[in-house]
Amino acid sequence: MAISGTTGSLASPGVGSGLDVTGIVNKLMTAESAPLTALTKQEASYTAKISAYAALKGALAALQGSLTGLTDTRSMRSVMASLADSTLASVAAGSTAVPGSYSMKVSQLAQAHKVASAGFSGLDSTVGSGTLTFSFGTYAAGVFTVNGETAAQSVTIAPGQSTLAGIRDAVNAAGIGVTASIVNDGTASGNRLVFSSTASGAANSLKVSVADDDTTPADLAGLSQLAYDPAALLVGGMTQKVAAQNALLVIDGIDVSKASNTVTDAIQGVTLNLTKADPLVTTTLTVTSDTSGISKSVAAFVKAYNDLAATISNATKYDTVNKKASVLTGDSAPRIIQSQMRAIVGSSLSGSGLTMTALWQAGVSFKADGTLALDNAKLTAAVSRDATGVGRLFAAVGSASDSLVTVTGTGSKATPGSYALDVTQLATQGKAVGAAASGLTITTGSNDTLTVTVDGTAATVTLAAGTYATAAALAAEVQSKINGATALTAVAAKVTVTQSAGVLTLASARYGSASTVEVSGTGVTDLFGAVAVTAGVDVAGSIGGFTATGSGQTLTGATATAVEGLQLQVSGGATGARGEVVYTQGYAAKLNQALGSLVGSDGVVSASTNAANKRIKDIADRREVLQLRLQKVEANYLAQFRALDTLLSNMNATSTYLTQQLDALSSLTKQINK
Repeated sequence: MAISGTTGSLASPGVGSGLDVTGIVNKLMTAESAPLTALTKQEASYTAKISAYAALKGALAALQGSLTGLTDTRSMRSVMASLADSTLASVAAGSTAVPGSYSMKVSQLAQAHKVASAGFSGLDSTVGSGTLTFSFGTYAAGVFTVNGETAAQSVTIAPGQSTLAGIRDAVNAAGIGVTASIVNDGTASGNRLVFSSTASGAANSLKVSVADDDTTPADLAGLSQLAYDPAALLVGGMTQKVAAQNALLVIDGIDVSKASNTVTDAIQGVTLNLTKADPLVTTTLTVTSDTSGISKSVAAFVKAYNDLAATISNATKYDTVNKKASVLTGDSAPRIIQSQMRAIVGSSLSGSGLTMTALWQAGVSFKADGTLALDNAKLTAAVSRDATGVGRLFAAVGSASDSLVTVTGTGSKATPGSYALDVTQLATQGKAVGAAASGLTITTGSNDTLTVTVDGTAATVTLAAGTYATAAALAAEVQSKINGATALTAVAAKVTVTQSAGVLTLASARYGSASTVEVSGTGVTDLFGAVAVTAGVDVAGSIGGFTATGSGQTLTGATATAVEGLQLQVSGGATGARGEVVYTQGYAAKLNQALGSLVGSDGVVSASTNAANKRIKDIADRREVLQLRLQKVEANYLAQFRALDTLLSNMNATSTYLTQQLDALSSLTKQINK
């Protein structure tokens, strides 16, 4: 340690006596500073441990990340599909597809409805202003019936938008499920406005109603030139150019009709994108298991596990040749981690519903050094033989014996086992039910408005005036208008409107105690008579004898029980005993749960890191105290050696004086003797 400075009469210690005071004090302070050097070494050791803990945490996080593809059975079960004649369609298979072979024929492609106006001389030709209302439905025997699923939509055409191009732009900007374009047929007045439904299928045919600012909507002048309703026998309005039609297929001899050329529900888990129709060609669709995805996921898990094992080994090994320990040799954290990982991977699973109980059955086994080995051939064979079993071997899986009960969540705290399900109350929808058969005539300004409150959100709608052919047609109109109300679509609230013997029922699409429907307005009396309103109720029951919490159609296992976190959707059926729910927890699920604890804020890695950081802080505090003490020690040494330096200097002066005096006396004596 360097001397901090000097005080007193000597500007430089040792000048008067010839002592090397600076060197002496520095050597003394070096000895005094030995504890400071030891602290620095300890600090370096803890810093190295923190780095090692970080590497350990990174390896744990990598292992947890590798489990993503193994914790969900949907990602574990992979299939692929192919079509012998790929010109007819492209095909893709999802995880729910069942391997098999299907014959298929595409007789007709789906088409979207297109209607065109009469010709206009230019894009800036004035058509008219007012409101265009587009309804979607089906034409049958000259009668238009709204489909009830797609709400009618209106577009206001302001006077500044009244040209052919202005109307096109206004419709496209509205985003209402209709596109507008202008096609020039090459004649002098050949600019035609074309309206197309964005959705294909027979049930998405267009009806265009007009509220014309010229106050005579049926005169086919002004905006009325764009009306389209074959049932009204309009002459001179828009005409059909492409009829709306469904795609028609034959799959394994079964006639299939779909509104879109993208068919997702004809064969479970298979998506068809139809591209060509040829009723004379029958092709073969094949769905096969694809084990490559699960093989990659298992291989990633094995690699990450072995990487973690290597990280632990490198941080804890002892070099017997050089007798040198590694940074975490003897540390408890890596031992705890290694012990937990080996305990999980090396154990056997238990519980009903399992067809495999050990990793070796899926080709994963321990090697002599504690790392894992993967036999891809054995894994592929296991997946081909029992994909569901392999899924349960790795993932947390819940299944119900009742076909109307689905396990939608398993959480992380439930205990594997088999649990009886008892339903004491089924979830219901909020409803508003009429008391008398509905009148079929809607008159503008008289009985055409309804104010509905669905699940707490209110909206007012106006029904299209006219006499409806049936109560079903009127119900479809009511449903279309309610579901198209902006206030309801903003909160995803919907209703279904049905009729029985002419009596209308409005039901919320939601289930549970939050499901409500109320209705009022000028049309209530004619459409419903008196209205009986019933709020929905939540499902209720128990899982494994533990009372569950109901919300809508979902039952959730109670906290602090063996079924905590299990979520069951009860879609219908009866009250009473509803079979069993089986919950199994595979290796990936167990590892994921353990890893979550290990790398969490309360885990062993964080605890060890925090302890090391605390020791470093303690060392810094001790260093500060020690440095203050060393400064005092140095000051004391300097003071003592200054005093010694002064004493020696005085003694040297006295010695010189005495020597001089003795020399003088000797000289005097010699003179006297002469």
